[in-house]
Amino acid sequence: MHISKKVTVLTLVILSFIGNAQEESVRYTDSNKGKIFFSWGGNRENYSSSDIHFKGADYDFTINDATAHDKPKGWHIDYVNPSRMTIPQTNFKLGYFISDKYTVAIGVDHMKYVMNRNRIRNVSGTIDLPLTEPGSIYNGSYPGTAYLVSEDFLKFEHTDGLNYVYVEVGRQDDISSVFKIENTDIFQVNLNGGLAIGGLYPKTNTTLLGKERYDEFHVSGYGVSAKAGINFTVYKYFFLQLDLKGGNIDMDDIRTTKSTSDSASQNFFFLERIISFGGIFRL
Repeated sequence: MHISKKVTVLTLVILSFIGNAQEESVRYTDSNKGKIFFSWGGNRENYSSSDIHFKGADYDFTINDATAHDKPKGWHIDYVNPSRMTIPQTNFKLGYFISDKYTVAIGVDHMKYVMNRNRIRNVSGTIDLPLTEPGSIYNGSYPGTAYLVSEDFLKFEHTDGLNYVYVEVGRQDDISSVFKIENTDIFQVNLNGGLAIGGLYPKTNTTLLGKERYDEFHVSGYGVSAKAGINFTVYKYFFLQLDLKGGNIDMDDIRTTKSTSDSASQNFFFLERIISFGGIFRL
């Protein structure tokens, strides 16, 4: 074989090795733009105290500094049972990477809010129901002094649930190098953050002043939130994510009875701890 032919063959072999090396060096996790992601998980919540204002044709009063708790299900098959997924406290998100780092997403945080019952609270306002109604036993003027808010007087909870439907703008940063992880297609660690705004669509379970129980979905207000979290991606496509999320909820039109003249309003802060599982794929 002539020397020129040998040089040509050798050159082609070298270029082939370089090309293969370059292809191997481009990993799926090196770029995120154009990928979609989704997640499903559960949460626990804490709530600040709030003043809950109740008004109707025959009453107008406020329970000051009402407190509440969530209603956890714990580790349970209901989280993946399609017929019972709304029973636990859950989180769903669907998003898209508009660049390697920035995302837009829509999501639903299905939280649960249960006002603590049988507590002494300051109550201010008036109740003047017709004497034919059972709740007329609570008629009177409330000057803002301590009063036992019994469960016969009021049961108030958003348990199916405190549904926060939001749009979020987020950012994700790969920090795998901090942990000396070389092949991020096998295991990757990311930091996440985001800001969101959305509406509240609760199903509020209320028994007020002896009136018939009411429990229907209703658009009741809006919320804003911020979150930060850590994401562990395994084999490129699957991830576990831990998030801490906090925000403010302002509901000025909560349905409390079958009568549209009856309503409640409240404003409070919330803090969520979220664990979720998901997938990330390129379109």
